[in-house]
Amino acid sequence: MHFVDEAVIHVKGGDGGNGCVSFRREKFVPRGGPDGGNGGRGGSIVLVADKSLTTLLDFHYRASFKAGRGQHGQGSNKFGRSAEDMIIKLPAGTLVKDAESGETIVDMVDDGQEFVIARGGRGGKGNAEFATSTDRAPRRADPGELGEEKNLKLELKLLADIGLVGFPNAGKSTLLSVISAAKPKIADYPFTTLNPVLGIAKFKERSFVVADMPGLIEGASHGKGLGISFLKHIERTRAIAVLIESTSPDPKEDFEKLLEEMRLHSEELPKKVKMVVFTKIDLVDSSRLKELRKVEFPRKLKKHFISAVTGNGIEELLEMFWVALKK
Repeated sequence: MHFVDEAVIHVKGGDGGNGCVSFRREKFVPRGGPDGGNGGRGGSIVLVADKSLTTLLDFHYRASFKAGRGQHGQGSNKFGRSAEDMIIKLPAGTLVKDAESGETIVDMVDDGQEFVIARGGRGGKGNAEFATSTDRAPRRADPGELGEEKNLKLELKLLADIGLVGFPNAGKSTLLSVISAAKPKIADYPFTTLNPVLGIAKFKERSFVVADMPGLIEGASHGKGLGISFLKHIERTRAIAVLIESTSPDPKEDFEKLLEEMRLHSEELPKKVKMVVFTKIDLVDSSRLKELRKVEFPRKLKKHFISAVTGNGIEELLEMFWVALKK
């Protein structure tokens, strides 16, 4: 399945049914009064957040949604049937904006959250509604109201407990494949994940969602590389783990570059960084590990050392993730 995190769609609530002009016509009832029924209500468009969905791909194949219109009223005081609402399921974490103004309409965060985005029109009144003591035979009826119509921009920001952040080839995909059943692309040559990948990690009897974010590069906050496409997804994570290769010539500089790109995008992102994880320790010797243990990071962030290939330090890292989430 392709990952799509933006889409533009058109939605329209159903029009209301028209009211009816009718008069009672029966044998032996020479002066039957007005009996035109009201029209039915048009269907509304209802957005529903669904955590089982992870992409907006479906909206690239279908970009227009129109609810049914209400039935017209009929004689003998028969009211038109109201149309059913149309349900549109969105991945939890989808931001819904007005496509023209860019104004945020609703943030669909919680699973099962509902929001009426385009209301159906009311049904028109039949002539029976207009009968009075002075006008016993009205010949007027109202047309149904038009349903609301909008152009929407959908932006998906994935919801995850832990976000793995690092430069390309820092070992994020390999780590996710080890701690969960997710199958991100892994290779023995430098490349970067193009799309976020979610996996469910388990620690003892507990489970939480970990996201492998696309590799961040310097200048991403200004749109370089995957740019904003990467940064917007980590806004929703509860905690961030920064991954740095143990073979890096200057781990502290790598960390500061990553932190600066996050800060330029949002002042809140650096506050979510809870730990620094040195990866690929199977590629360095003990003297190099001693040097890495002496490296100091802001806020005295906890350091952890792992090898996703050998499994060294993985269980302890999962415990650190869980402790960070509890706090």
